[in-house]
Amino acid sequence: MKISPKKLNTFTMLKIPSAWLCGVRVKSIDGTSCVVSVKHRWINQNPFNSMFWAVQGMAAELSTGAMVISGIRASGKRISMLVANNKASFSKKARGRITFTCNDGHLIDEAIQKTIETGEGQTFWMKSVGMDRNGDVVSTFNFEWTVRVK
Repeated sequence: MKISPKKLNTFTMLKIPSAWLCGVRVKSIDGTSCVVSVKHRWINQNPFNSMFWAVQGMAAELSTGAMVISGIRASGKRISMLVANNKASFSKKARGRITFTCNDGHLIDEAIQKTIETGEGQTFWMKSVGMDRNGDVVSTFNFEWTVRVK
């Protein structure tokens, strides 16, 4: 079964309701990239009239994790996934619609193949960049994912 934005957004509504309520939505996904957006609204704001950093983190993590889920499904194996570490930097107040893009999908297949072959857990870092409607970077998140055969 191919993963689509509609299926991922339904998954988010059912399994990650806090992200759904905050407006986090997958816009596109393929083998190498994923785009997730979220709009600054009352429910996801901080006291400084911008988007709360954790909401940005949810959108950024989904832009990386959705591709990991897709890679695991494509492998046909039972593989666990987990964020082991993350790093974030913020360069501008997040106002309006923020779009997080991850272009690191190429890293997933190698890690999955290696964990299947060796039975050992594998780690890899994926980066998601959040930009506002003017094309200015508002935040950058890096996630260290681990995958391991169950």
